[in-house]
Amino acid sequence: MKVVRIIARLNVGGPARHVVWLTSGLEGAEFQSVLVAGVVPPGEDDMGYFAAEHGVTPHVIPEMSREISPKDAVTVWKLYRLLKRVRPDVVHTHTAKAGTVGRVAGFFYRWLTPSTLWGRPRRCRFVHTYHGHIFHSYYGPLKTRLFLLIEKILARLATDRIIVISPQQRREIHEEFGVGRARQFRVIPLGLDTSAFANAEKRRHVLRGELNLGEEDILVGIVGRLTEVKNHMLFIEAAARYKESFGTVSNGRRVLFVVIGDGHLRTKLEKQARELGIIGEVRFLGTRGDSENFYPALDVVALTSLNEGTPLTLIEAMANARPLIATKVGGVVDLLGQRERLDLGEGEGPAGFELYEHGVGVRPNDAAAFSEGLAHLVLAADARRAMGERGRGFVERNYSKDRLLADVKNLYRELAKEKSGESEVWSLESKTETSSLSSDSRLQTPDSRLQ
Repeated sequence: MKVVRIIARLNVGGPARHVVWLTSGLEGAEFQSVLVAGVVPPGEDDMGYFAAEHGVTPHVIPEMSREISPKDAVTVWKLYRLLKRVRPDVVHTHTAKAGTVGRVAGFFYRWLTPSTLWGRPRRCRFVHTYHGHIFHSYYGPLKTRLFLLIEKILARLATDRIIVISPQQRREIHEEFGVGRARQFRVIPLGLDTSAFANAEKRRHVLRGELNLGEEDILVGIVGRLTEVKNHMLFIEAAARYKESFGTVSNGRRVLFVVIGDGHLRTKLEKQARELGIIGEVRFLGTRGDSENFYPALDVVALTSLNEGTPLTLIEAMANARPLIATKVGGVVDLLGQRERLDLGEGEGPAGFELYEHGVGVRPNDAAAFSEGLAHLVLAADARRAMGERGRGFVERNYSKDRLLADVKNLYRELAKEKSGESEVWSLESKTETSSLSSDSRLQTPDSRLQ
């Protein structure tokens, strides 16, 4: 089975690792994979090295960029020509831009053939994975409505299966925003290679030594691109509120904050830290390729995003038995686990945060609650350890790379069994109605595995 996998760019982040793992893992006697990517723009870090380490050489289309541009027509044309040359059985797109140009090119590839005249378009199936979505917190109202309309059209005309990476994301994309039909969706959680984090505690000293931290000092870190949707400004503001309310020493232990990652907002965020008087307590470490070293050094891993799919950084944090404090957006809710009881002291009012199995959940853009939740974790060493251990077990059960590969292989095999050249989304209504019950029943399997 030939698979063409398309992503807009291999920039630092979970989607780049995801497509590389799938491309390298789906190569052998049963599958042959081609990875197609655009060029990483200036200001973003390139993960091409990660592809090389896994023996993957992407087919690069320089015109494929993140933003809408006239070059998109060139990208569609080049993808169409590539599909005609490779003749894939499956075209699998990842992220919004690649999902648009890839599925448009795939639509032309499927139908622009003489055999369409007698009802036999090219034999090819189309899959799109939402790693996140751009239906809020990325663009203005007009642009967002345009992108949502495009997604709805593509889901109906050029998509056989829609993969979401968490049940919460499926609820948002399908039920809240109305994209796709229920029978198209499959929940396939992310996967990662947990072997990289074996014996993590033995490497705890690496980053902490660089920062001159003692074993009992508390290190709070946030990992990710410095871009607007990640909302690092909330992390800086919460750190300032923490310093103002609780100080930077707790029971004789220093509390230090680190920002791991880079991006165009770095100068602005450093300025914010200086203006708030915490530049000494917040360290900007830039992009680091040694996640096996920096996660064990952290005592708490934070996330402040306005919008997320299922952030790989939180899964990696849990794989290292680190407790979380995160805004409750998108698939983050599924990662936090079951909600737990929060016992407040006598006379205390609402804390503004919630305790979960694997960490603390906070409303988006609530710096005061974020600070309070962080203070709770700093003081509760036993709770931090318990959350971390529960998180590690959760990741080992649900987010292994082998499970990811098995799920995607099974999806491709399912598509191969369907009638070739006939998409569910535009087949006769009577046929889709009879198949919808069995398709919906398959949706329950990934959800139940996560619960």
